[in-house]
Amino acid sequence: QVQLVESGGGLVQAGGSLRLSCAASGRTFSRYVMGWFRQAPGKEREFVAAISWAGARTYYADSVKGRFTISRDNAKNTVYLQMNSLKPEDTAVYYCAASLEFVVVTTRYDYWGQGTQVTVSS
Repeated sequence: QVQLVESGGGLVQAGGSLRLSCAASGRTFSRYVMGWFRQAPGKEREFVAAISWAGARTYYADSVKGRFTISRDNAKNTVYLQMNSLKPEDTAVYYCAASLEFVVVTTRYDYWGQGTQVTVSS
């Protein structure tokens, strides 16, 4: 059983930066691959980034590559998403999720946070 709580969302101007955090409950955090997903109104939930168990590997959607950075601190049971050079099309609810596999599909993630709103104004 894993509980995830996102924070750090808000309103930012285009070109700005935002740092999202996701805090996990329990003491099994390092057993999970952690991912970030986002969902804009009228769109499917899409993969953003993932990080492997100890943080050695990361993977990004093409749309955010070079702008976003995922990281994790297993000692703090926390995963982060640093978002730079934000664009209006980045506007969405951002969710963190946990998986036992290093995958990018939503159906393979077993636990989800409640989401945090990110709005980028032009």
